[in-house]
Amino acid sequence: MSYGMIATWRMACDGIAAATQALAEGGSSQKAIVDAIKMVEDYPFYKSVGYGGLPNEVGMVELDAAFMNGDNFDIGAVAGSRSVKNPIVVAEKLSHERFNSFLVGDGVAKYAIKEGFELQNMLTERAKKTWQNRLEEIRHSNLSPYDGHDTVGMVALDQTGSMSCGTSSSGLFMKKEGRVGDSPLSGSGFYVDSEIGGATATGLGEDLMKGCLSYETVRLMGTGMHPQAAVQQATMDFAKRLERRKGKCGAFSLVAMNNQGEWGVATNVEFSFAVATDQLAPTIYLAYPAEDGGNPQIEVASQEWLDAYQARITAPIK
Repeated sequence: MSYGMIATWRMACDGIAAATQALAEGGSSQKAIVDAIKMVEDYPFYKSVGYGGLPNEVGMVELDAAFMNGDNFDIGAVAGSRSVKNPIVVAEKLSHERFNSFLVGDGVAKYAIKEGFELQNMLTERAKKTWQNRLEEIRHSNLSPYDGHDTVGMVALDQTGSMSCGTSSSGLFMKKEGRVGDSPLSGSGFYVDSEIGGATATGLGEDLMKGCLSYETVRLMGTGMHPQAAVQQATMDFAKRLERRKGKCGAFSLVAMNNQGEWGVATNVEFSFAVATDQLAPTIYLAYPAEDGGNPQIEVASQEWLDAYQARITAPIK
Protein backbone atom coordinates (compact mmCIF):
# COMPACT_ATOMS: atom_id res chain seq x y z
CA MET A 1 0.00 0.00 0.00
CA SER A 2 1.09 3.60 -0.54
CA TYR A 3 2.98 5.55 2.08
CA GLY A 4 4.49 9.00 2.17
CA MET A 5 5.12 12.32 3.86
CA ILE A 6 4.92 15.95 2.85
CA ALA A 7 6.30 18.83 4.89
CA THR A 8 6.79 22.57 4.87
CA TRP A 9 10.23 24.05 4.21
CA ARG A 10 13.64 22.68 3.28
CA MET A 11 14.44 22.06 6.95
CA ALA A 12 12.01 19.12 7.02
CA CYS A 13 13.72 17.01 4.36
CA ASP A 14 16.26 15.14 6.47
CA GLY A 15 13.56 14.22 8.94
CA ILE A 16 11.11 12.91 6.38
CA ALA A 17 13.89 11.03 4.58
CA ALA A 18 14.59 9.06 7.75
CA ALA A 19 10.93 8.70 8.68
CA THR A 20 9.80 7.47 5.27
CA GLN A 21 12.50 4.80 5.39
CA ALA A 22 10.78 3.62 8.56
CA LEU A 23 7.41 3.82 6.80
CA ALA A 24 8.79 1.64 4.01
CA GLU A 25 9.63 -0.95 6.66
CA GLY A 26 6.09 -0.88 8.07
CA GLY A 27 6.42 1.92 10.61
CA SER A 28 3.46 3.97 11.81
CA SER A 29 2.49 7.44 10.66
CA GLN A 30 2.34 8.54 14.30
CA LYS A 31 5.97 7.65 15.00
CA ALA A 32 7.05 9.05 11.63
CA ILE A 33 5.65 12.49 12.48
CA VAL A 34 7.24 12.62 15.92
CA ASP A 35 10.63 11.34 14.81
CA ALA A 36 10.83 13.63 11.78
CA ILE A 37 9.81 16.77 13.65
CA LYS A 38 12.21 15.95 16.50
CA MET A 39 15.06 16.06 13.99
CA VAL A 40 14.06 19.59 13.00
CA GLU A 41 13.63 20.69 16.63
CA ASP A 42 17.10 19.41 17.53
CA TYR A 43 19.04 21.12 14.74
CA PRO A 44 20.37 24.42 16.16
CA PHE A 45 20.70 26.25 12.83
CA TYR A 46 16.95 26.21 12.10
CA LYS A 47 15.96 29.56 13.55
CA SER A 48 12.19 29.09 13.61
CA VAL A 49 11.78 25.69 15.30
CA GLY A 50 12.97 24.12 18.54
CA TYR A 51 16.50 24.52 19.87
CA GLY A 52 17.96 27.53 18.10
CA GLY A 53 14.56 29.10 17.51
CA LEU A 54 14.54 32.88 17.68
CA PRO A 55 13.16 34.48 20.85
CA ASN A 56 10.33 36.84 21.65
CA GLU A 57 10.70 40.55 22.42
CA VAL A 58 12.17 39.90 25.87
CA GLY A 59 14.71 37.34 24.66
CA MET A 60 12.78 34.25 25.71
CA VAL A 61 12.20 31.32 23.35
CA GLU A 62 8.54 30.29 23.43
CA LEU A 63 7.65 27.19 21.41
CA ASP A 64 4.36 25.90 20.05
CA ALA A 65 3.65 22.39 18.74
CA ALA A 66 0.76 20.09 17.93
CA PHE A 67 0.08 16.48 16.97
CA MET A 68 -3.05 14.89 15.48
CA ASN A 69 -3.92 11.24 14.89
CA GLY A 70 -6.13 10.91 11.81
CA ASP A 71 -7.53 7.53 12.87
CA ASN A 72 -9.42 8.81 15.90
CA PHE A 73 -8.98 12.63 15.77
CA ASP A 74 -6.93 12.67 18.97
CA ILE A 75 -5.08 15.99 19.31
CA GLY A 76 -2.38 17.17 21.67
CA ALA A 77 -0.85 20.63 21.66
CA VAL A 78 1.42 22.97 23.59
CA ALA A 79 1.91 26.73 23.39
CA GLY A 80 4.41 29.06 24.99
CA SER A 81 6.66 26.18 26.05
CA ARG A 82 9.96 27.58 27.38
CA SER A 83 12.08 24.66 28.53
CA VAL A 84 10.90 21.40 26.95
CA LYS A 85 13.55 19.99 24.62
CA ASN A 86 11.08 18.46 22.14
CA PRO A 87 7.62 20.04 22.22
CA ILE A 88 6.31 17.62 19.55
CA VAL A 89 6.93 14.67 21.88
CA VAL A 90 4.89 16.31 24.63
CA ALA A 91 2.14 17.19 22.14
CA GLU A 92 1.92 13.57 20.99
CA LYS A 93 1.75 12.36 24.59
CA LEU A 94 -1.00 14.87 25.34
CA SER A 95 -3.01 13.51 22.39
CA HIS A 96 -3.66 10.37 24.50
CA GLU A 97 -5.20 12.40 27.33
CA ARG A 98 -8.99 12.47 27.56
CA PHE A 99 -8.89 15.88 29.25
CA ASN A 100 -6.26 18.65 29.43
CA SER A 101 -4.79 17.82 26.03
CA PHE A 102 -3.72 21.41 25.20
CA LEU A 103 -1.32 22.97 27.70
CA VAL A 104 0.32 26.40 27.74
CA GLY A 105 3.17 28.18 29.50
CA ASP A 106 4.39 26.72 32.78
CA GLY A 107 1.86 23.92 32.51
CA VAL A 108 3.85 22.39 29.66
CA ALA A 109 7.03 22.02 31.70
CA LYS A 110 5.16 20.71 34.74
CA TYR A 111 3.53 18.02 32.62
CA ALA A 112 6.82 17.21 30.89
CA ILE A 113 8.61 16.76 34.23
CA LYS A 114 5.83 14.49 35.49
CA GLU A 115 6.03 12.35 32.36
CA GLY A 116 9.83 12.17 32.35
CA PHE A 117 10.54 14.32 29.29
CA GLU A 118 13.81 16.20 28.91
CA LEU A 119 14.11 19.90 29.72
CA GLN A 120 16.88 22.26 28.61
CA ASN A 121 17.66 25.92 27.96
CA MET A 122 16.29 26.47 24.45
CA LEU A 123 18.09 29.76 23.74
CA THR A 124 21.34 29.26 21.82
CA GLU A 125 24.11 31.85 21.77
CA ARG A 126 23.51 32.21 18.04
CA ALA A 127 19.82 32.99 18.54
CA LYS A 128 20.63 35.38 21.38
CA LYS A 129 23.08 37.29 19.17
CA THR A 130 20.49 37.52 16.38
CA TRP A 131 18.01 38.93 18.91
CA GLN A 132 20.53 41.47 20.18
CA ASN A 133 21.29 42.55 16.61
CA ARG A 134 17.60 43.05 15.92
CA LEU A 135 17.24 45.22 19.01
CA GLU A 136 20.02 47.44 17.68
CA GLU A 137 18.41 47.62 14.23
CA ILE A 138 15.10 48.65 15.75
CA ARG A 139 16.79 51.25 17.94
CA HIS A 140 18.82 52.86 15.16
CA SER A 141 16.79 52.29 11.99
CA ASN A 142 13.19 52.24 13.20
CA LEU A 143 12.69 48.86 11.51
CA SER A 144 9.69 46.65 12.16
CA PRO A 145 10.69 44.15 14.83
CA TYR A 146 8.81 41.24 13.29
CA ASP A 147 10.44 38.74 11.00
CA GLY A 148 10.04 35.05 10.25
CA HIS A 149 7.26 32.59 10.87
CA ASP A 150 8.49 29.35 9.30
CA THR A 151 6.55 26.58 11.01
CA VAL A 152 7.55 23.02 10.22
CA GLY A 153 4.37 21.10 9.46
CA MET A 154 4.13 17.50 8.29
CA VAL A 155 1.52 15.02 7.09
CA ALA A 156 2.29 11.28 7.04
CA LEU A 157 0.57 8.21 5.54
CA ASP A 158 1.64 4.69 6.47
CA GLN A 159 1.08 1.36 4.75
CA THR A 160 -1.97 0.53 6.88
CA GLY A 161 -3.71 3.70 5.67
CA SER A 162 -3.26 5.48 8.99
CA MET A 163 -2.49 9.19 8.75
CA SER A 164 -1.09 11.72 11.23
CA CYS A 165 0.17 15.29 11.18
CA GLY A 166 2.18 17.60 13.38
CA THR A 167 3.58 21.10 13.68
CA SER A 168 6.36 22.81 15.62
CA SER A 169 7.42 26.46 15.70
CA SER A 170 9.10 29.16 17.73
CA GLY A 171 6.64 31.55 16.14
CA LEU A 172 7.12 35.10 15.03
CA PHE A 173 10.59 36.48 15.80
CA MET A 174 10.33 39.32 18.36
CA LYS A 175 6.71 38.42 19.10
CA LYS A 176 4.97 39.75 22.18
CA GLU A 177 5.48 37.56 25.23
CA GLY A 178 2.73 34.94 25.26
CA ARG A 179 1.79 35.35 21.59
CA VAL A 180 0.45 32.20 19.91
CA GLY A 181 -0.09 31.78 16.18
CA ASP A 182 -1.99 29.22 14.15
CA SER A 183 0.50 26.34 14.48
CA PRO A 184 -0.99 24.58 17.55
CA LEU A 185 -4.60 25.37 16.59
CA SER A 186 -6.61 22.50 15.12
CA GLY A 187 -8.11 23.33 11.73
CA SER A 188 -5.84 26.32 11.22
CA GLY A 189 -2.26 25.06 11.52
CA PHE A 190 -3.08 21.41 10.89
CA TYR A 191 -5.82 18.83 10.34
CA VAL A 192 -5.91 15.17 9.31
CA ASP A 193 -8.53 12.48 8.74
CA SER A 194 -7.22 9.03 7.79
CA GLU A 195 -10.30 8.40 5.65
CA ILE A 196 -9.49 11.51 3.56
CA GLY A 197 -6.07 13.12 4.05
CA GLY A 198 -4.27 15.87 5.89
CA ALA A 199 -2.97 19.41 5.53
CA THR A 200 -0.69 21.76 7.43
CA ALA A 201 0.12 25.45 7.15
CA THR A 202 2.96 27.92 7.57
CA GLY A 203 2.96 31.70 7.32
CA LEU A 204 1.54 34.60 9.28
CA GLY A 205 -0.49 32.93 12.00
CA GLU A 206 -2.63 35.96 12.75
CA ASP A 207 -4.03 35.75 9.20
CA LEU A 208 -3.97 31.98 8.74
CA MET A 209 -6.11 31.39 11.81
CA LYS A 210 -8.84 33.56 10.34
CA GLY A 211 -9.56 30.95 7.66
CA CYS A 212 -9.15 27.47 9.20
CA LEU A 213 -7.44 26.54 5.94
CA SER A 214 -6.07 23.14 6.94
CA TYR A 215 -9.54 21.90 7.84
CA GLU A 216 -11.02 23.42 4.70
CA THR A 217 -8.42 21.68 2.56
CA VAL A 218 -9.26 18.31 4.11
CA ARG A 219 -12.98 18.99 3.75
CA LEU A 220 -12.55 19.70 0.04
CA MET A 221 -10.45 16.56 -0.43
CA GLY A 222 -13.34 14.71 1.18
CA THR A 223 -15.59 15.78 -1.70
CA GLY A 224 -13.29 13.95 -4.09
CA MET A 225 -10.96 16.80 -5.03
CA HIS A 226 -7.31 16.05 -5.70
CA PRO A 227 -5.05 17.52 -2.97
CA GLN A 228 -3.64 20.09 -5.38
CA ALA A 229 -7.07 21.36 -6.35
CA ALA A 230 -8.31 21.29 -2.76
CA VAL A 231 -5.39 23.12 -1.18
CA GLN A 232 -5.30 25.68 -3.98
CA GLN A 233 -9.00 26.45 -3.69
CA ALA A 234 -8.98 26.65 0.10
CA THR A 235 -5.91 28.87 0.27
CA MET A 236 -6.41 31.23 -2.65
CA ASP A 237 -10.14 31.73 -2.15
CA PHE A 238 -9.60 32.82 1.43
CA ALA A 239 -6.55 34.95 0.59
CA LYS A 240 -8.68 36.87 -1.89
CA ARG A 241 -11.48 37.30 0.63
CA LEU A 242 -9.07 38.54 3.27
CA GLU A 243 -7.50 41.03 0.87
CA ARG A 244 -10.95 42.31 -0.08
CA ARG A 245 -12.17 42.73 3.49
CA LYS A 246 -8.95 43.69 5.29
CA GLY A 247 -7.00 45.25 2.45
CA LYS A 248 -4.02 42.95 2.94
CA CYS A 249 -3.07 39.31 3.44
CA GLY A 250 0.03 37.84 5.06
CA ALA A 251 2.10 34.93 3.82
CA PHE A 252 0.10 31.74 3.30
CA SER A 253 1.64 28.35 2.39
CA LEU A 254 -0.06 24.98 2.80
CA VAL A 255 0.84 21.41 1.93
CA ALA A 256 -1.59 18.49 1.69
CA MET A 257 -1.59 14.73 1.12
CA ASN A 258 -4.54 12.39 0.70
CA ASN A 259 -4.86 8.78 1.82
CA GLN A 260 -3.59 7.56 -1.54
CA GLY A 261 -0.29 9.42 -1.19
CA GLU A 262 -1.22 12.12 -3.73
CA TRP A 263 -0.13 15.60 -2.70
CA GLY A 264 -0.53 19.30 -3.38
CA VAL A 265 0.77 22.70 -2.34
CA ALA A 266 -0.54 26.27 -2.41
CA THR A 267 1.27 29.50 -1.60
CA ASN A 268 1.20 33.26 -2.10
CA VAL A 269 4.97 33.59 -1.53
CA GLU A 270 8.10 31.78 -2.65
CA PHE A 271 8.14 28.63 -0.57
CA SER A 272 10.16 25.43 -0.18
CA PHE A 273 8.73 22.06 0.81
CA ALA A 274 9.73 18.40 0.89
CA VAL A 275 7.97 15.22 -0.24
CA ALA A 276 8.79 11.52 -0.06
CA THR A 277 6.54 8.59 -1.04
CA ASP A 278 6.83 4.97 -2.13
CA GLN A 279 7.03 6.39 -5.67
CA LEU A 280 9.27 9.38 -4.96
CA ALA A 281 12.64 9.64 -3.21
CA PRO A 282 12.89 12.48 -0.66
CA THR A 283 12.80 15.63 -2.79
CA ILE A 284 13.00 19.34 -1.99
CA TYR A 285 10.84 21.57 -4.16
CA LEU A 286 10.42 25.29 -4.61
CA ALA A 287 6.97 26.73 -5.23
CA TYR A 288 6.30 30.15 -6.74
CA PRO A 289 2.83 31.75 -6.70
CA ALA A 290 1.18 32.23 -10.08
CA GLU A 291 0.41 35.85 -10.97
CA ASP A 292 -3.08 34.89 -12.14
CA GLY A 293 -3.89 33.06 -8.90
CA GLY A 294 -3.63 29.63 -10.50
CA ASN A 295 -1.60 26.67 -9.34
CA PRO A 296 1.92 27.58 -8.21
CA GLN A 297 4.93 26.90 -10.37
CA ILE A 298 6.77 23.99 -8.77
CA GLU A 299 10.35 22.96 -9.50
CA VAL A 300 12.96 20.74 -7.89
CA ALA A 301 15.42 22.79 -5.85
CA SER A 302 18.78 23.02 -7.60
CA GLN A 303 22.03 22.05 -5.93
CA GLU A 304 23.06 25.69 -6.17
CA TRP A 305 19.95 26.71 -4.22
CA LEU A 306 20.55 23.99 -1.62
CA ASP A 307 24.20 24.98 -1.17
CA ALA A 308 23.26 28.65 -0.79
CA TYR A 309 20.58 27.73 1.76
CA GLN A 310 23.02 25.73 3.88
CA ALA A 311 25.63 28.49 3.72
CA ARG A 312 23.05 31.10 4.71
CA ILE A 313 21.65 29.29 7.76
CA THR A 314 25.09 28.36 9.10
CA ALA A 315 26.88 31.66 8.39
CA PRO A 316 28.47 33.25 11.48
CA ILE A 317 26.39 35.87 13.26
CA LYS A 318 28.40 39.04 13.71
